[in-house]
Order: sequence, then structure tokens, then C-alpha cells
Amino acid sequence: MLATFAAFATLPLWIKGVGLYPYLGVEVMVWVIYALGFNLLLGYAGLPSFGHGAFFGVGAYAFGLAQFGVSQNLWLCLLAAILAGALAGALVASFISHRRGIYYALLTIAFGQIFWFVAIKWHSVTRGEDGLLNVKRMPADLGFVSLDLQKLENLYYFAFAIFVIVIVLLWRVVHSPFGRILSAIRQNETRARFVGHNVWLYKWLAFVLSTTVASLAGGLFCLAQQSAYPNVMSLHQSGFVVMMVLVGGGLVSFWGPVLGAVLFFLARDLLGAYTEAWLLWYGLLFMAIVLFRPEGIAGLFKATSLHARSEKPAQALR
Repeated sequence: MLATFAAFATLPLWIKGVGLYPYLGVEVMVWVIYALGFNLLLGYAGLPSFGHGAFFGVGAYAFGLAQFGVSQNLWLCLLAAILAGALAGALVASFISHRRGIYYALLTIAFGQIFWFVAIKWHSVTRGEDGLLNVKRMPADLGFVSLDLQKLENLYYFAFAIFVIVIVLLWRVVHSPFGRILSAIRQNETRARFVGHNVWLYKWLAFVLSTTVASLAGGLFCLAQQSAYPNVMSLHQSGFVVMMVLVGGGLVSFWGPVLGAVLFFLARDLLGAYTEAWLLWYGLLFMAIVLFRPEGIAGLFKATSLHARSEKPAQALR
């Protein structure tokens, strides 16, 4: 955790030296937040949601609509994004939490498509395919100081502060009794039910927590991009977060989504400079990992670490 925070805290100091740009750091942090929230559902609860982009988009639209119609206060707009994602997630989870496996996944796709269709067709609110444009980067009033988020450096460290808070909170959640029960449900839902856990409620809560984090990421995305548009709700955008989690190794490690998101954006910006088919190569990497190393890149590090420890003498282990 400290290594991750140190890398992102110092990123504006060194990122230009490797041929990239500081705003990339904001994008990566937004998607890491999104991917970690998604991994709470897929990696820990074992629930495959393939329409999760809908809630990322709900957060983005809620942020923009709150700014246009309610208040120019940054905190209220972020709160609107969080509440919108929580409410949308609670509604959807009420319909799907009694399902599992392929039926669960198909229902998430169906609801994701419904949200996307509404965003396209409800012109009077969402402005159709054009989306919400000219969203302002309002100042962040911290009481003792007001940060001008029009400045990229201030925007970066504002996003970094939220990034740190989300990671710490999610770390606590997955290592709490609640997180351990989610893992038990993933391993054997029937057994978890028979030992007395309310499986439906835990699945419902996991989905709501995941969509709340996704919508917070969507609100930050709208703030950074100064827009919200239907494409963020599309199936292929939902597929990106699945790829990030699986490539990084979210099924076996809390930090898998971080690795997956970083690799995704490095592939987009470094490979994209040479070929428009960068997503093909990332897709091939995704296929190779699913076929040969389902635990992802984080799983390789974990396996290496376990192997190294197994070589130590028994006295050292004690």
C-alpha cells in the first residue's frame, strides 16, 4: 500500500521523464478506484457483473446534472454521484441477488443496456448521444483553503486524496468479517447459507458497495473530463474493467486491479503511439492470462513469493 501511494504521490515529478503526461495519472487513479470497487464484487464475492459501466456512467451523469441543476458546490456534486450509484445499485441488486452464475451475469448485462439506452434516448435530461458538455471543475473548498481544480496539479492531488481514502476503506472492508463472508459465499454459496449467513443480503450489500465506488469514480471522471456521455455505459467500456481486474489478478490479490489498470493505460498510450490495434494486443494478453494463468499478474508475484519462502530453512520460518 505504501509503495502504491508513494508511486502515485510522486508521479507528477517523473512521468514526463518517461515520455508520458501528468493527466494520465488522473485517468489511471479514476479507473483504479472503479476497478477496485468492481473487484469487491467479482474477486471477493465471485459475482460476475458485465454491465458495471452503467453505474460508472450514472455517477458521471449525476455529477454533471447536479452541477447544472442543483449546486455549483463540488462536494454536493460528488455526493450526488455517490447517492445515485448507491440507489441504482440497490434497485438492480434487489432483482438479481437471488441469482448466481450465468443468470446473474446476464441480468447485469440487461440492466446495463437499459441504463445505456435511457442515456441515449432521454434527450431532455441526458442530452442524448452528445452527453453533458462543459461541466466545470469547481474549486474544492477545504475550509482552510480552496483548491482551484482548473490547475492540473491541484486536480491530480485532489484525485489522489480520494484515491488514498478509497483504497484504505476497501482494504478494511475486504479484511473485515464482512469481506471474509463474501469470500465464503464465493467459495460455496450453499455452505455459507447453511451455516447461517443471509446470503441474499450479503450479495445485495456487495453489489451496492461496488456500484457506489463505481459511481464515485464516474463522478471524478466527469470532473476531470468535464463531460459525461453514454459511451461510458456501453458494454465494451464495462468489458475494460473486467479485463483490468483479470489481467492484474484481482481474483487472487487486492492489488490486481491496480496492476491491470496501469497496464491497460500503458498499452493504450505506448502501443497506441505505434498502432491503432493496441487493444488487439491487450486482448491477446487477456486471453493468454485467462487460458494459462487465470490468477493474473498479481498471482505470478504471489506464487514467486510463496516459492521463495518455501526455500527458507524451518528455523527462519519460525
